[in-house]
Amino acid sequence: MIGSSPERWEAELRALRDEIGELRTEQKELARAVAELVTTFRSLAMHLGVAVEPYRKKGEPSSERDLSGFA
Repeated sequence: MIGSSPERWEAELRALRDEIGELRTEQKELARAVAELVTTFRSLAMHLGVAVEPYRKKGEPSSERDLSGFA
């Protein structure tokens, strides 16, 4: 059979692991860029008066949920 040697399989697996590692790195970079874009968009929206930060009582824990209207 063509390509059935253990060395070839190991080489293929290493190549796939490397590719997956690169994809994960790219995914993390993309997630950081999207988070930065969201922060910028919210800042611009507040600056332009399109949106405001929700009121929070003192001592109330900050929620990680998105502001309504910016989902």
